Amino acid sequence: MDVLDLTRLQFAVVTIYHYLFVPLSISLSATTAGLQIAWLRTGDDRYRQLTMLVGKLLIVTFAVGVVTGLVQEFQFGLAWSEFARFYGDVFGPTLAIEGMLAFFLEATFLALWYFGWDRLSRRVHLATIVVVAVGTLLSAFIILAANSFMQRPVAYELDPVTGRAHLTSFRELLLNEVNLAAFPHTMAGAVMVGGALLLAVGAWRRFDTRDGAAFATLARIGAWMTVAGGALTAVTGDHLGKVITQVQPMKMAAAEALYSTTTGAPFSLFSTGAGGFSIEVPRLLSILAYGSPDATVAGIDDLQAQYSATYGPGSYIPMVPVAFWTFRLMIGAGMLATGFALLYLWRTRRDRRPGRWLVRGALLLPLLPSAANSLGWIFTETARQPWIAFGLSKVADGISPGLTSGEVLASLLAFAAVYGVLAVVWLRLVRHLARKPLSTVDAGAPTSAEPAAVSY
Repeated sequence: MDVLDLTRLQFAVVTIYHYLFVPLSISLSATTAGLQIAWLRTGDDRYRQLTMLVGKLLIVTFAVGVVTGLVQEFQFGLAWSEFARFYGDVFGPTLAIEGMLAFFLEATFLALWYFGWDRLSRRVHLATIVVVAVGTLLSAFIILAANSFMQRPVAYELDPVTGRAHLTSFRELLLNEVNLAAFPHTMAGAVMVGGALLLAVGAWRRFDTRDGAAFATLARIGAWMTVAGGALTAVTGDHLGKVITQVQPMKMAAAEALYSTTTGAPFSLFSTGAGGFSIEVPRLLSILAYGSPDATVAGIDDLQAQYSATYGPGSYIPMVPVAFWTFRLMIGAGMLATGFALLYLWRTRRDRRPGRWLVRGALLLPLLPSAANSLGWIFTETARQPWIAFGLSKVADGISPGLTSGEVLASLLAFAAVYGVLAVVWLRLVRHLARKPLSTVDAGAPTSAEPAAVSY
């Protein structure tokens, strides 16, 4: 592998690992706020106990997410300085604001929430976790705006002397059409990931003689989150696909391995390759791309000729097998997770106890939406190749000058070692919290009959 391939691999490893914790932080913060609101409204002590449990899961996940995010930014500066030099004026505000939200707003108010159980009034204490939940959404929206610029560059102008891009409107950058479509889709996927984790924890512990009722409630909350997230992911994904078809038609063509421009293009559920066995749904790709069964979808060959005429000689075809299979595996993993959650809800209706086989399946459930999220990002980024900012600059133009394969490989191994340690720490802490009795998880929190010590 040359330095470009190694650098791309490094970025993929670092980003995918970091993103394992991002959707969990988003969904767990909102769930913690929701459970606390439910406790304050109903006085049901189960919601207080679950609030503390989910909140502690959030703290562990948030901490690991911050560390992996720092590694990602370090890696970006190490390996992609040329891209940062040319587009730093555009990316700078989004990264700065996202950093302030994560390190100041979210971290500060999360600490206030954790240490303020017996020191703040109930309304003020609730407000702290609501601020965290809102902060994670704002942080995600702003950082997605930066990624959306790479998918569809907007709100910039190029300096005729230096060639650097200058931001012309922060508002237009945030309201990029791709960002407005990607944000709800990403948030829906985050709900699935968080729901699957809570379903796994709740199903595992619902047989406890002491806390079984509370964990049964947690499992059903997680199941409903997974189902709702799956449904919203499908709806928002359909809209995002149509937007991507408009701004990056090559990506949609690669998703189907469609080489020839086709009217009423089918969608392959499974294929062994060109000329091989294939299971197709007639006209489905045209519906996914344009919302019409009779729409014409541009093929890879015609798009390659068009891009060569527009941008100059070279290959503009991404890794088609990667795009083809990640797109399908993403959809399949999401559908399986949603189907399992529906099955769990059905088997546990009216307080029925699930079978042991269903509980064992629930323990593996978080792998599915996490995989779907990762596969979605692999598709999004690899199917944009060879562009780092579509239509402006290629990936090869963005890496740091003078970077060697040895330097990239050494830093990749170092990052992998750090991430391996973090993975073990996170898994052990989550397992530790999930195994503890709820009465010890929420030690120090006021009961429903105990007012907070301080009232403002």
